[in-house]
Amino acid sequence: MDSIQQRFVQRLKEKGIEINDTQLQQFETYYELLVEWNEKMNLTGITEREQVYEKHFYDSVTLAFFVDMKRVENLADIGSGAGFPGVPLKIVFPHLKLCIIDSLNKRITFLKAVSEGLGLKNAEFLHGRAEEWGHKRGYRDSFDLVTARAVARLAVLNEFCLPFVKPGGVFAAMKGTDPTEEITDSAKSLRELRGEITDVDAFRLPFDDSERHIIRILKTAFTPFKYPRTPGLPLKKPLV
Repeated sequence: MDSIQQRFVQRLKEKGIEINDTQLQQFETYYELLVEWNEKMNLTGITEREQVYEKHFYDSVTLAFFVDMKRVENLADIGSGAGFPGVPLKIVFPHLKLCIIDSLNKRITFLKAVSEGLGLKNAEFLHGRAEEWGHKRGYRDSFDLVTARAVARLAVLNEFCLPFVKPGGVFAAMKGTDPTEEITDSAKSLRELRGEITDVDAFRLPFDDSERHIIRILKTAFTPFKYPRTPGLPLKKPLV
């Protein structure tokens, strides 16, 4: 274990999360695959090893500081890109049944290669639009926890993500800077999609002191059938 890994392990341990050597090796393999595939396709602008461990791996796992993952059986990550936060959370909490949905098939191909390289079990990677998968049986109103990291403004994210959450489940939107304005603009979408904000967790990353916010939204009832609307419409005409 080198100094980068030691800091990563120690920072997680300070938050009550311990990982073993196998899990640490999975993170290292993930990093190697990310850099290798990034030469062929644009997955991330962050490729320096320490930065990946801090700004991708650690940042992804911060969701577990505020949500009890032991009580989560299945997790959907919408618009995951290179697998953040879904894959790091799956590594740390292998009991999770993970579903990642992304609109770019090349990224799904990468994630399947990552899953195979890391030996992940109960992990599903789906190509397509959230607006389409959100209407499919087995996915709609089905997940304990749904998350999205830096995908879109909250009013749009609610329509992408809340249809996947089971009533009583949680949608956690992972944001950077202060989301107060986004939260204000999301009032209509929350009403329409049967969501209620319960917490906004504000914190700073330990290495560069950058702001982070996690907006936790309780799903209060089944999603009305007309949502999500047809692909592209939530972005073009957000529920504001």
